[in-house]
Amino acid sequence: MILAGTMKINYKQHLEIGGCDTVELAKQYGTPLYVMDEELIRENCRRYLRALKKYYPRGKIIYAGKALLVKAVANLMEEEGLGLDVVSGGELYTALKAGFPSERIYFHGNNKSRRELEEALEAGIGRIVVDSMSELKELAELSREYRQKTPILIRVKPGIEAHTHDYIRTGQDDSKFGFGLADAFDATNFALDNGSFLELRGFHCHIGSQIFQLEPFRLAAGVMIKFMSDIRDKTGFIAPELDIGGGLGIRYRRDDRPPSIEAFVECVAGAVRKYALEHNYPLPEILLEPGRSIVGEAGITLYTVGVVKDVPGIRRFVSIDGGMTDNIRPALYGAVYEAALANKALQEPAEMVTIAGKACESGDLLIEDIHLPPVEKGDLLAVFSTGAYCYSMASNYNRNPRPAVIFVRNGKSRVIVRRETYEDLVSLDEI
Repeated sequence: MILAGTMKINYKQHLEIGGCDTVELAKQYGTPLYVMDEELIRENCRRYLRALKKYYPRGKIIYAGKALLVKAVANLMEEEGLGLDVVSGGELYTALKAGFPSERIYFHGNNKSRRELEEALEAGIGRIVVDSMSELKELAELSREYRQKTPILIRVKPGIEAHTHDYIRTGQDDSKFGFGLADAFDATNFALDNGSFLELRGFHCHIGSQIFQLEPFRLAAGVMIKFMSDIRDKTGFIAPELDIGGGLGIRYRRDDRPPSIEAFVECVAGAVRKYALEHNYPLPEILLEPGRSIVGEAGITLYTVGVVKDVPGIRRFVSIDGGMTDNIRPALYGAVYEAALANKALQEPAEMVTIAGKACESGDLLIEDIHLPPVEKGDLLAVFSTGAYCYSMASNYNRNPRPAVIFVRNGKSRVIVRRETYEDLVSLDEI
C-alpha cells in the first residue's frame, strides 16, 4: 500500500485521503471515482519552487498539463505560481477558459495544426516550442501575417536513451519529437534569419518519462550546453533560456525508489552550472516541466467490486466497474500498480487475485497477481498513484461514461469534473 500525502487508515479501518473516508466518498459520488489529494499537489508544486530557488534561482517550473489538465488544475497551478505546458488546441483552450495567464503558457507538440498555431498567436502565449522545420516555416509565415514577433524555443533531441519504457522515451535520435543536433543548427539559423517575426529564446529537450536515474538528466544538460556553445561559436547567438523538460518518476510499487524532487532539481542545476563553466557559457535561465511527479501519487481511483470468478487451478478474477477505459496504462505499456481494499484496509492479505476491468477486451486486466484480503462483491478497491495519465487518457470504449474527478482537502471534497452521463455519450451523435 502506498500511503502518500494525507493518506492514512482511519479508526474505521477505512482508507482516508484528504481527511475524507473513501467509503463515504464512494457512497456520495459513486464509482469509478478519481480522487485527488489537493494538499499533496500543492506541496509538490512548492517543493519544486523551493528547490529551484535554493539551487538555481534563475528558473521557472512549468507544469506538464498532459498529466492531468482540467480547469481546476489550471487554477491551482496559477495560484501556486507555476507556468503551464500544453500540447494541443484543446489543452490551450482549457487553460484559457480557466483564466490561466497566457504569457505563462508553453505550447508543445510534434504536429501542431495551422489553426492551433493561430490560436496560440491570438492568445499571445509565452512560448511556442517548435518541433520541426515545416512548423518553423509556417510559424514564421503566420507571424508575418499577424504582424507580431513570436517567442519560440527549438526542441532538440540530445540523443540520450533514458532507462524507461520505449513508448515514453523521447530524447533518443529515433524519436518523432524534435530536431536532431545537426538539423537543430539549420532551424536555429532559419529562426535567426527571420528575427523580425521569430524571437528565438533558447532550446528545449525532454528525454522521457518515469525516469529513476539522475545520470541521463546530467548527460542531457551536458549535451545541450555543448550544443548551445557550438551555436554561439558559429552564429554569435547566446540562448537566454534552456528548457530541460521533465520526466522524474514516481512510486507505482512499494519498492520503487525514484529520486526526490529536490535531488532532481539539484542534479539539473548542478549540471547546467558545471557545463556552462566548462564552455565559458553565460548561465541561462532554466525551465523544468514536471507533470507526473506533481500529480501522480496524489491520485487514487476507487472501484466497486462486482463479479468474483474462479478459474480452477489457474486464477481468481476480481472484476471491477472500471478498467482500461479509465486507466489504459497497464494495457498500453504494461504499467504496474498497487491496490488495497479501502473498506478492509487493515485486514491481512489472504489470497492472490487478478483485477479485471469490465471492457470487452481480454487484455483489460488492471493488476495481475495481487495479494488482497478475502474479496467480496461490493468491496471498495483503491488503486494508488493514478493521478497522472489516467483521466487524461480515459475513453468511452464500450460506451462507458468517464468517471468524476474530485479534489479532497481538510476533510472536504469537491467535484472538479462531473461524472459523464449516458446522455453525454449520445450528445454529439447525429442520425
